[in-house]
Amino acid sequence: MDPTIKDFEAAIAELESVVKQLEAGDLALETSLALYERGVQLSRFCHARLDAADRRIEILNERGELTAAPPGLADVTQDEDR
Repeated sequence: MDPTIKDFEAAIAELESVVKQLEAGDLALETSLALYERGVQLSRFCHARLDAADRRIEILNERGELTAAPPGLADVTQDEDR
């Protein structure tokens, strides 16, 4: 794990900054590659944190079984997919 990444929220904020810089497109090749590499590190960190949170939620579930999302959340998720 990269010791410069402090927490999920900081990683997301930095990742957003990296994406904006790369989307601007007016960077030198080496700078772009370094930013891309940092973005991959941040993305992996965030995915690992989300996976760990998902596992904790599963463990905390009373029966240890996955349950369907509450109706309000399911509706929001479907709207986002459209």
